[in-house]
Amino acid sequence: MDESAIHEADGFESQPSQQLKRRMSMGSHAEQWARLIASPMYFGIACDRKENVLEVAVTIHDGTYSTDYSVSKISLPENATKEQVNEAIKNYVRQHIPSYFENHVVKFIGCGVSQTANELCPDLCSLLWREYDIVPIVFHVHSLIPGFSINSKEGTVASIQRTLLDIDVGEQADSAARKCVIHFGPQHIPRLMVGFRNEVEVDAGGRIKIVGDLEEYRHSMRNPKNWDTLMKYVDDLRTRKVKIAFFNSTPQGGGVALMRHSMIRFLRVCGIDARWYVPQPNPRVFRTTKTNHNILQGVADPNVRLEDDQKKLIDEWIKANAQSKWLLPGGPLDPDGGADVIIIDDHQMPGLIPIIKAVKPNTPVIFRSHIELRGDLIHKEGSPQAGVWEYLSKSINLADLFISHPVTSFIPQNFDPKRIGLLPASTDWLDGLNKPLADWDLRYYHHTFATQCSNVHIPKLQYPSRSYICQIARFDPAKGIPDLIDAYVRARKLMDSTLPFSAIPQLLICGHGAIDDPDASIVSDQVMGLLQKEPYSQFAHDIVVMHIGPSDQMLNALISTAKFVCQLSTREGFEVKVSEALHKGKPVIATRAGGIPLQIQDGKNGFLVEIGDTRAVARHMFNLCSDQEMYSRMSSYAKVSVSDEVHTPGQCISWLYLASKLTKGEKVEPNGRWINDMAREEAGLPYEEGELRLHRDITKLEKQPLYGEGRVESCEGKCEFLATRLQGEEKEGKPLAANGDDENVAPDE
Repeated sequence: MDESAIHEADGFESQPSQQLKRRMSMGSHAEQWARLIASPMYFGIACDRKENVLEVAVTIHDGTYSTDYSVSKISLPENATKEQVNEAIKNYVRQHIPSYFENHVVKFIGCGVSQTANELCPDLCSLLWREYDIVPIVFHVHSLIPGFSINSKEGTVASIQRTLLDIDVGEQADSAARKCVIHFGPQHIPRLMVGFRNEVEVDAGGRIKIVGDLEEYRHSMRNPKNWDTLMKYVDDLRTRKVKIAFFNSTPQGGGVALMRHSMIRFLRVCGIDARWYVPQPNPRVFRTTKTNHNILQGVADPNVRLEDDQKKLIDEWIKANAQSKWLLPGGPLDPDGGADVIIIDDHQMPGLIPIIKAVKPNTPVIFRSHIELRGDLIHKEGSPQAGVWEYLSKSINLADLFISHPVTSFIPQNFDPKRIGLLPASTDWLDGLNKPLADWDLRYYHHTFATQCSNVHIPKLQYPSRSYICQIARFDPAKGIPDLIDAYVRARKLMDSTLPFSAIPQLLICGHGAIDDPDASIVSDQVMGLLQKEPYSQFAHDIVVMHIGPSDQMLNALISTAKFVCQLSTREGFEVKVSEALHKGKPVIATRAGGIPLQIQDGKNGFLVEIGDTRAVARHMFNLCSDQEMYSRMSSYAKVSVSDEVHTPGQCISWLYLASKLTKGEKVEPNGRWINDMAREEAGLPYEEGELRLHRDITKLEKQPLYGEGRVESCEGKCEFLATRLQGEEKEGKPLAANGDDENVAPDE
């Protein structure tokens, strides 16, 4: 549709601030880039077709009231097809929306889309999300309302009759904009919705539509065989109307919640009945379950034990939620119906398994473990780990399957090996964490982040004038944050004496918390305390430590513009942030912890180091900053080295395979195999040599002693240890980084 076919009946009236635009254009390109002060705004869009005329209305909303609007009429060809109408609306959006936000210096956060507009233009929502980072929310907006028709004659009312009144597209767009605004909370982030029976209403119960159809997912997969395998199980479950229920402790904050949001979104597009439930939050319970988490990973105080009163507290909490929400008629645990297969995520809620088996004994239950279990300690009599595991395993042993990250040392020895399967974590290439962001959006999120840093009086990133290294992770004792600071300071002492200032990166450490994680502020305080100690304090002005809200696009922007990424976990499950960084072409320096080595090809798309070896990390940091040829080679390879297995549809292959088999009453005995491999074989498409997939040869990772001979597990203890060690090495004149001759950078293949 050419531009001449669009006629504005009423155009936008508001005028942009020329003073603001002039101030933003001052200074160098880097200064201009970082100076984007875009106001967050919303808009509504509505459409109506009358024969060969398409009417499109847009209402701009500032979060308080409507501020501007436009109504345009588009001439359509005679007998225009649905595809021509679809393209006409897309062309209208591409011509008007970018020009408005650039001229008025605004960032559109969300858009209310009328149901009619969504039907006339099925590609509209995915276009807004994919190209302009606008969250599209579809609403039913009335086009007719009951009212009265007033007939006048010679200045007097002759008659009043009941009738249906037309609502013009301008009013429909205004209604959509107002409805859109109420779906966003503080910091302009979509509100998290938990509804009846504590079911997580992903994407506002399906009203937010960031993916148009299955074709978008298909194009996001690298391997057609994976897609064909997936569709086999989708067709089966959809035809048999199988109901799947997921349970975990929190709807927001951690990796499990991220996976479930994207998985429910995908399964909804597939037409599969999958639902996700969380309990009523209880701070006392979450303090206990987080301590259990730390004990199982070996990062808690060795004197801390799980006490009987704490066990009772957890049991009563799970029982109360089951009785009041999930066992009721129509609930997922309804004995006379409910879900056909149930997945329990992680170690907060295995106490639900005995209840399920009591009321629905024939319903398959899968327990999914997402964390590193200290298998060497949970079987050591009298250890804190043994106490926690004894309590949890009584429930977990009742599950039909135990699904673990693909590291055999994570798997308890006393669990029937026939019921154990391996599955990595996943992310989603189409969601806010991973989709490509336009330059305008990157600038907006960087400015927002800089403002947040200023508000709490911490250093700001100087990007794009200077590059930066980042680690995006929760403030957790096992994420190795003190190690990262120690390695950066060691690298800086090398860089400052050999590299120009413009080539020396800053360090960014940031993440957001979870509802069930009370440790974040404690760890953050301990890290800030480390930065006040010598020799770290002299570089504190270049280290940004920031606790941010749950904004996926903010984290996306910070990873997208980083030089490279670190993940120095001391204990880890899988940590899919590694794959997210690689997918963006960012080399990753990471420890040999948990499932991280499954994702990194050492020397090709990143570097693997032993836990606590900050000297090696420092050398890799220095080389990635000083050797541009090596950096470019690793960055290019990183983009093409990520398997479908860590993308939502690839992950769903395994879950839908299990659901398909178990709900048919067929026995599934993984016996320690990868579930993905079993699914491919069942579909008649076994893996062939040369297909891209995660490493299968790393199934056991030996525990590495931290910091030489001793183990220092607590975050506070590490901070003290690292500061003392580095001060001692400097006094003795020891080299602060590993010898560069030990590097083993693989050539191109």
